[in-house]
Amino acid sequence: MIRKKVCMLGAFAVGKTSLIKRFVHSTFSERYQTTIGVKIDKKQVRVDGDELTLILWDLHGEDEFQSIRSSYLRGSAGFLIVVDGTRPETLELATGLQALALEAVGEVPVAVLLNKADLKESWELPDAALAELRRQGLPLFETSAKTGAGVEEAFEELARRLLRGT
Repeated sequence: MIRKKVCMLGAFAVGKTSLIKRFVHSTFSERYQTTIGVKIDKKQVRVDGDELTLILWDLHGEDEFQSIRSSYLRGSAGFLIVVDGTRPETLELATGLQALALEAVGEVPVAVLLNKADLKESWELPDAALAELRRQGLPLFETSAKTGAGVEEAFEELARRLLRGT
């Protein structure tokens, strides 16, 4: 069985834990839970006929008081960078986290999850910044941990890219 470590990166309260709960357990809770340090989950997925176990590292959110420890990133095969569509500053932070991840482990598959799609009418993400991410070749997924929209597709696409090594 192929096993791949995937780190969830993003600012405080963007929905990393909720996305993992939706993907792994098909559940969602309105109650906010702060991640302290790291929480690890795993899920087996079948992509294009291949089985893969994703070891999902839910890292605490980065904010002005706490930053990601590069030791958590070591050994990662890929990253899911989560942005809160209602908070544009989380997109800027995500760009910095991508650079940190690249520095820590080199070129690995990455996808960006634009979370809280259920609140899309409140999104404030600048089109130019999203266009720049697309120009860099980063796949962008509109997701909602609350409704489940886009969640399976995002994780499966990253799994597909992990298997291809792109």
